[in-house]
Amino acid sequence: MNHSSVRSQRRAALWSGIALVLMALVAFFAQGYVYQSLVIESEAMTTYENLVSHSTLFRFGIIGWGIIVVLDLIVAYGLYRFFKPIHTTFALLIGTLRFIYSFILAFAVLRLVEAERLLDTSTSARQVYETVTSFETIWSLGLIVFGLHLIAVGWVAMRTHFIPRTIGILLVVAGFSYTIVHALYQFPTLESMTTLLELTLMLPMFVGGLAFAVWLIVKGRILPTHDITRQSAGDASPAS
Repeated sequence: MNHSSVRSQRRAALWSGIALVLMALVAFFAQGYVYQSLVIESEAMTTYENLVSHSTLFRFGIIGWGIIVVLDLIVAYGLYRFFKPIHTTFALLIGTLRFIYSFILAFAVLRLVEAERLLDTSTSARQVYETVTSFETIWSLGLIVFGLHLIAVGWVAMRTHFIPRTIGILLVVAGFSYTIVHALYQFPTLESMTTLLELTLMLPMFVGGLAFAVWLIVKGRILPTHDITRQSAGDASPAS
């Protein structure tokens, strides 16, 4: 690999890491603060009243989700560029799965936009509630794909010479956690058990992605050239 390609890969690592960290911060606001405080489970009227009385906050939350979608697309392309010199086929798989997840998330965010529009009409509280909570239903489907994306990232990461094997393992565990939890969420009768499972797996789900993001920022921009070159054989099997 020439030095220009190495610099390109380092830039992809840096920008992907920055986008991942920004995404986590924006998600803390949009989901952790805005959505969780305004949307009350099984309380259609309370949720409706919250959305009406805090409509500006709700709009900012929607804007936050829009920013997250854009950052996700940046990560999709950045990780594709980062892993391409290591394993072209898996790089394409990683990028494609992240793109698919991003488009599903974008569709889910449109349900929030629709709910915000309904607040200015005579629509019933129940319909507004069902519209806004359909965001979670669609997003949950997307998180199944997101989990598969993390598994692919972790699998390749574990087979490089320069990404710590621990990070690869954490990514695979996080990926399986996302996929299993949100696959189970598609069965309403298992919701109580699934919620408990999600709480149990929340730490590895969070730590895996964050550790990789920090590594991309701190170490990805100074990747050892000789290790990258050693693994730039396209579709050849990654080193174990």
